[in-house]
Amino acid sequence: MKSIENKTSLILDLFFCVVFMPILLSLGPAHYWFRQWPLFSIISCAYLYGCYFMIMRWNVPKLLIARNYYRIAGIMVALIAVNYLLSLYPLPDMEFVMPSLSEYQTKVRNFGVSVTLWLMFSLVMGYSLTMSFIRELYEQMLLTKKLEAQRDKAELAVFKAQISPHFMFNTLNSLYSLVIGTSEKAENAFIKFTELLKYTYVTIEKEFVSLSDEISYISNYIDLQLIRLNSHTVVDWNCDVDNEDMKVPPMLMLTFVENAFKYGASTSRDCRIHISLSVHDGLLRFETRNSIMKHADEFRKDMPVGVENCKARLSTLFPGKHTLTTGEEDGIFKVSLTIQLN
Repeated sequence: MKSIENKTSLILDLFFCVVFMPILLSLGPAHYWFRQWPLFSIISCAYLYGCYFMIMRWNVPKLLIARNYYRIAGIMVALIAVNYLLSLYPLPDMEFVMPSLSEYQTKVRNFGVSVTLWLMFSLVMGYSLTMSFIRELYEQMLLTKKLEAQRDKAELAVFKAQISPHFMFNTLNSLYSLVIGTSEKAENAFIKFTELLKYTYVTIEKEFVSLSDEISYISNYIDLQLIRLNSHTVVDWNCDVDNEDMKVPPMLMLTFVENAFKYGASTSRDCRIHISLSVHDGLLRFETRNSIMKHADEFRKDMPVGVENCKARLSTLFPGKHTLTTGEEDGIFKVSLTIQLN
């Protein structure tokens, strides 16, 4: 998908540079400027090209989605101010026999140049903003299609894996009746495992679930992992939520929890896994930190797969309302996620 997006931006940029601007310059009086005032013409063209690329680079649609109105206003004011200064460029006076006529003709000429410059600036800005909205809409459509494909793929994998949900859960209940009384630890593990399976089947077709359900799911997953691990792996699981009824995408954060255990747990070496989740005033903050116990090359090769899928989901579900940073430093891998749920 990234190659498609890059080609789309390249096509839009080439169309502006090769088609739009040459037509704009040739149809208006601006093409006469190059013979009379080459320096002014070069500066004006360079500025108009710069306006286009700055608008496309700053991505005004995403700033609007993020409600970053002050930054948008600052960008527009700065561009308009520069264009105003350019319209005051000191062009040489026109020479006539009568000085008064020369002054009058110079003012008329300067006014015409200024009007043309503002008209070209308006057309370039209109084209730039239109293309930036079209590009953003196209990218969002691609992300939506990718998310739907991933969801269909996940559903297909679940359906392939399941023989019959009723048969499976009935079998688990039968097995649980055999486990009762043998070990309290085994009973708890069996219950948690059954709850994990039920949650997976129930939420596979849901786009959002309650935060309390997602927290229970993560807690059960951590508890099951701790059963198989020994004292070498220490897990710090902190949860501080002011509203458990808020909606979040199902099993989004679990990807990072799974990676933390997959690459940061050990039964032979001391290690620590830190997992924290907080929600205050609609702002969700989630973080994982773990030592990289797996071989570094193998870790760097496998790790990005699940993270890239999460980035695609976040971009589609929370455009402009989330930040996700991942990084490795001194053998510690850290994931930091913030989402504005409101």
